[in-house]
Order: sequence, then C-alpha cells, then structure tokens
Amino acid sequence: MAKVAILILNYNGRDLLLNFLPSIIEHAGDCQIIVGDNGSTDDSIAILENSFPTVKIIKLDKNFGYAEGYNQCINQVDAEYVALVNSDVEVTPRWTKPLIALLDSSPEIAAVQPKILSYKNKTHFEYAGASGGFLDSFGYPFCRGRIFNTVEEDKGQYTSPYQIFWASGACFMIKKSVFIEANCFDKEFFAHMEEIDLCWRLNSLGYKIMFTGDSTVYHLGAGTLKYASSRKTYLNFRNSLMMLLKNIPRQFLFKTFFIRWWLDLLSVLFYLAKLQPLNANAVIMAHWYILLNAKKIKSVSVVQSQSRQIKSGLSPMKISLVWQYYIKGRRKYSDLVPD
Repeated sequence: MAKVAILILNYNGRDLLLNFLPSIIEHAGDCQIIVGDNGSTDDSIAILENSFPTVKIIKLDKNFGYAEGYNQCINQVDAEYVALVNSDVEVTPRWTKPLIALLDSSPEIAAVQPKILSYKNKTHFEYAGASGGFLDSFGYPFCRGRIFNTVEEDKGQYTSPYQIFWASGACFMIKKSVFIEANCFDKEFFAHMEEIDLCWRLNSLGYKIMFTGDSTVYHLGAGTLKYASSRKTYLNFRNSLMMLLKNIPRQFLFKTFFIRWWLDLLSVLFYLAKLQPLNANAVIMAHWYILLNAKKIKSVSVVQSQSRQIKSGLSPMKISLVWQYYIKGRRKYSDLVPD
C-alpha cells in the first residue's frame, strides 16, 4: 500500500491535463499519481497514455459527476491517504508534506486543506476554498479569505494551522479509511457541496478538518462549469438545501427552512434585478426538487448515519451570513463576530 495517492478526476479536460498535470508530476515526491477518467469523450485518455505514461489511469464507463466519480475511483486506490485535486490546480514544491504531517499527527484529524490561491491572480485567495470553509446557520458556505463574492488579498492573515468546518473539493487530503467510514460522498449531489456534506458528517463523527498555510496551491476555478452558469446556480442551491435536510437535527428543520426560503426568495429577486432569469429560475427549481424529494433525501441521511457513533465536532456558526454581510457590512472572515 502506498502512503499517499494524488487523485485527479477528469472529464473532457484534455487541455487542463496538459496545462496542470506537469506541475503535479514535478512536485509529487513519493506520491502515486492517478487520473480517474469520468467517461471522457475527448482524447483525454490518449493524451494521458502518450504524454504522461507514469500516471496510472482509472477508466470509468460514464460521467458519474464529481461525487460518485471520486467514490468509484477511491475504492480502487490502494493508499493510506488520498489527495483529491481538481484538474485545474497548479501545485507548488513540497505541497504534500505539511498535509501529510498534520494527518500523521493525530488520529482525530481526518482531512487537511492547503491554502488555495487564485491561478489568475496569485496574490489573492481563490473563491472555492481560500483558507478553509465554514457554514452559517442556514447553510450558506464561506471561507477564511472569501465571503460571498468578496475575495481577500493574501497578506498572511490566514496562514497558521486552524480547525475548519469543511475542506474545499478543489484540493484536500483525506485518510481513506475515514472517507469510507463516513460513507463517502453522497452521489446524489453529483457536483458542488458534496465535500461540505462529507465534512459535516466527519464533524459529527468527532473528527477534525484542518487547514495549513504551509502548503499552497493555485486554482483556476470554473474549469467545468462557469461561475455564472445557471446549472452551477441550481446545483449550489439544491445541494445546499439537501445538505441541510440531511444534517440539521429534526427539531430545527422547520425554522431553518422557513428562514432559508425567504433568504432564497431574495436571491431570486436579486437575479431578476440583474436580468438573469435563468439563475432566478434555477433557485426556484432547486426548492421544487427538495419539495418533491424530501422524504428520499432524509432517508439517505438515516442510512449514512447507521452503524456510526455520532459524536460532537465543529458545527455551523450560529450567525446569518446574509445579515452579517449585507446589513452589518462585514465582508471579511476576521470581521464575522456574532452579536
């Protein structure tokens, strides 16, 4: 068994592989490199076989999405730790060492995220992860270094090791045994927020998710779906609601969803005001999906919790991010002090 495997999930990303895989190979050290191909229809496999012969390929027969694609691949990986790395990530020298060291340091640490900076603007954090993620009371994710669309410049303010609520799916390392123990990603998410849902379950099991600024990577972002895509909007809102339904204690569900419904209505009005009817409709369809599938989603959470001893780890912050950001004007993580 290898100590660490670096696993990159690819779907029709031949240009991303050509641009970003060389840095991963150069700085892999003793780690095994694996590309899981999600049923690509371009020449990704040929590119890998001809240009990167040292990279192991796992070939899936269709596009399973991020969640189930990684599930299928991780089950075929023989390693103690698995680093999940997006195909549009550039890594730096010795980037795996601090992640491995933290995972080795304690059986309570399940996963570790590096500092994620923007590939296009390397002095600033990247939207998807920055210096580690948190949730507010109503399921809105945010990061140290990014709240909604406000992205901070990296001035060393979020560098020291820190316990976080979720690690970004763009790049994090996890103990394979713990990933299996937590019942893997929920395949119904397909893509977006499946890592937050997984980390919520890890926290419920009493594990810690950590961030370290001693490791840095650069993320292009929106390599598969553009940030303005209505499909991305739909998945983000739908999966956020699914995550709440699965993980919030039953006694708090009605209050949480009641307030969340009004907050998301504001999002619909915001998109309409910006002449983005497709995004407005995506939010509505996300709520419609939850209404039709609530019983099924809740049953998944019951199955995932079976045979697991639920403990107490970090929880979502008891704040409203919408209130703090838009009413209080608190645009940075360091400003988020609950009243």
